[in-house]
Amino acid sequence: MSKIKNFLIGKPISSAEEQHQRLRKAIALPVFASDAISSTAYATDEILVVLLIGAGIGRRAFAPLLPIAIIVCILLVIVVLSYRQTIHAYPSGGGAYIVSRENLGSTPALIAGSSLLVDYILTVSVSVAGGVLAMRTAFGLDRSMAVPLCLACVFVMTIMNLRGVKESGAAFAGPTYFYIVMLVILIITGFYRIFVQHVGPIPESMLSAEAVDIAKGTSSLGIFMLLRAFSSGAVALSGVEAVSNGVPAFEKPESKNASATLVWMGAILGSCFLGVSVLAVHLKPYRGEHDGNGLGLMAEYLYHGKGVMFWLTMIGTFLILILAANTAYADFPRLASIVAKDGFLPRQFFNRGTRLVFSNGVLFLAIVASILIVAFNGDISKLIPLYAFGVFTGFTLSQSGMVIHHLRLREKGWRLAIGINATGAFTTGLIAVIVVVSKFTEGAWIPALLIPIMVASFRSVGRHYDRGRTSVHVAPGYWPRRETHTMIVLVGSINKGVLHGLQYARSLNPDRLIALTVATDEEDRQRIEKQWQEYDVPIELHIEYSPYRELTRPVMKFIDELDERYNDDIITVVIPEFVTSWRTQWLHNGSAFALKAKLLHRPHTAVVSVPTHMHISES
Repeated sequence: MSKIKNFLIGKPISSAEEQHQRLRKAIALPVFASDAISSTAYATDEILVVLLIGAGIGRRAFAPLLPIAIIVCILLVIVVLSYRQTIHAYPSGGGAYIVSRENLGSTPALIAGSSLLVDYILTVSVSVAGGVLAMRTAFGLDRSMAVPLCLACVFVMTIMNLRGVKESGAAFAGPTYFYIVMLVILIITGFYRIFVQHVGPIPESMLSAEAVDIAKGTSSLGIFMLLRAFSSGAVALSGVEAVSNGVPAFEKPESKNASATLVWMGAILGSCFLGVSVLAVHLKPYRGEHDGNGLGLMAEYLYHGKGVMFWLTMIGTFLILILAANTAYADFPRLASIVAKDGFLPRQFFNRGTRLVFSNGVLFLAIVASILIVAFNGDISKLIPLYAFGVFTGFTLSQSGMVIHHLRLREKGWRLAIGINATGAFTTGLIAVIVVVSKFTEGAWIPALLIPIMVASFRSVGRHYDRGRTSVHVAPGYWPRRETHTMIVLVGSINKGVLHGLQYARSLNPDRLIALTVATDEEDRQRIEKQWQEYDVPIELHIEYSPYRELTRPVMKFIDELDERYNDDIITVVIPEFVTSWRTQWLHNGSAFALKAKLLHRPHTAVVSVPTHMHISES
């Protein structure tokens, strides 16, 4: 198993190498910005899905598209400016969770942490589903292939991230930059053909029959559907907080490098999202509910069919959407480790694996994201409504916390900073409300319900750890008093393992030493007594009867009787066990495992396994 593990994720990395695993800006951009940048491939599409399919307004769907895109870009500027402040104020990472914890209190921090963790899980599901949709668009694959392809992509991403942040970032940097280049080329080509060559919208001959019917819609656009379309487009902001969560992963100076990466991410995201929206307004890429993505349709039209440039664009789109999940793989384990360090998640999330990554967090993320993919059949439009609420809840709490931070410290320029953060908190909070109201029946109720449940669960974990620390706390100078010691050696029949167990117990010189056997009938009793005499074992043998062939209950009953007889005594149960190769170990010690599990929860009781290695030829 260790050889398989080393092959898949690489050899262990020493803790002394941690500094060398830090990321420079060129690698950090694709690691932390791929989620945000990937939204340029589907955010415009999601606005149109609501306007064309949900609202059914037909050709008038493209009129509000550009205003929505411009408002989203303004919000993007506000959020980027806010998170630049967060990076410099809290360089230890953790983003909204840390800001909320330090300025708003424990409960808002847990809400922010829950929101972000849900957001990261959905990032993996949404990104992978979007990437597979692009693949299906390019290759004309059947919808039934969506879930298997999604799960295969999650598996590959998980293996790569278990290998380490630096290694996965280096592997995924090329595809991210490739997508950016191909998207910029598409936008420039589109602008040239639209504004210089004056090409018209995509002809109906290139559209599906379903899309043509949708284009003929005549419904009126209500405020509810307009707000729903806006909330769908606002997913373009998802992932902006990722850089602030992962500041410790950057090379020194961490805050400066993280801040520069955030600005570059915002510039690329804003310009590309706006560019794609302008293309959509002019080219009008109608699409039905079961059609591929609009970006592919526009690329096919602008490049005169499915030629080399079309395929390169679609390959780049597929890669960036799949790799957007890498942002979640970088940030979810890191944030979970911070929450676990504070005592609100199991300690296992705080531990680093052999490759200096929080491997338990990586595996948990992969498992839950895979469950969501299966539950929603790999459909990105069904997953998107679940997505945005957590994003904007985290934004709102982070910026509200920064307002309190500036009011408390009143550093240079604090009034301007408060204005930026207060504006951001109000607008993102308003969007969170719009998302949960306008998309409640589509699935937004799930994160709205899940986040409070997670907060309550975090609180429960925290109380458990608090009670645990209280129960084991001792004052300076404390030392436990000496107690009498009884040892019980479990025996079934006389063999090498049993004799070694008896000799081990004798060597510890306990106050009392008893051999205990469980007999099912009189013949069993006679057999063990005869063996005891033949081998002249100088230890008291006690026999418990078990007419129903149980082991655990008679042993527990005997120990309870000893407790009543010898007050304040420590009882050690010695269990001789056989050890063989991994192929046959399951054939032995089944009863011992059950008994140890029961004894573990018994006060003043210790369990010792005495192994006897069986050298058996397996040939």
